[in-house]
Amino acid sequence: MPERKLSKIYFVVFRVTCEAEAFAVSPVPPYRMAMPTRKRRAGGEKREAVLDAVAGVLATRGYENTRFTDVSAAGGVAISTLQTYFGSREDMIIEAMQVFTDREVEALRAVSAAEADPWRRLVALVDRSLHNSESTRQVLVEFWRSAMRDDELRDYSATVQQRYREPFLAAVREGVARGAFTLAHDAEAVTDLLLSALAGLIISRVQHHPTPAPANFRDVLLAQLGLMLGVNDSEPTPERIEAR
Repeated sequence: MPERKLSKIYFVVFRVTCEAEAFAVSPVPPYRMAMPTRKRRAGGEKREAVLDAVAGVLATRGYENTRFTDVSAAGGVAISTLQTYFGSREDMIIEAMQVFTDREVEALRAVSAAEADPWRRLVALVDRSLHNSESTRQVLVEFWRSAMRDDELRDYSATVQQRYREPFLAAVREGVARGAFTLAHDAEAVTDLLLSALAGLIISRVQHHPTPAPANFRDVLLAQLGLMLGVNDSEPTPERIEAR
């Protein structure tokens, strides 16, 4: 056999052997790429303000159109600083959405802590959700939409949903424990239905649908919630919200 052909055969055998050895010691199969873990980079005192600017741009421009240049102009910070803080555009946006949703959860907890009566607490929680600003609703929808395609955000979204749900569910259970509510259905099922209705209204309002009007939606929602909870005195409070 010619020497050149033998050399070529030896090279192929050597390459296949190396690849087989690499496969044997590798913890990740060659058909599946390991998902990189996002690394948060240290910032400074301006970081919170920068994240606010990111959320503002995200609300107006959407996930795909939020760029370093837009945030730089909105926040008055250099693009190089943004790159130092976050590394990539994607990590910048995702961190902003995570911080933003954390704030919403904390706001609900504060509302919950301020009202001792379970029914009035539920009304206050509903009103807090209905009073969200337009930009808040837009960021929340972008967060939900992005979580459909991002593994890290999807996992985080599930965690946020549970934390968002906690004060509503706690109020329902407390009302049952006090004898103020008589449920015909499971407390979790009632809570999930309430939150699904509130989330649906957010989507409708972001798209500027003419109906339902937020004030009318509130009255019907609270009336139905009172029926599901078996509350006798469940008339909606006089406060009504204006459509925004």
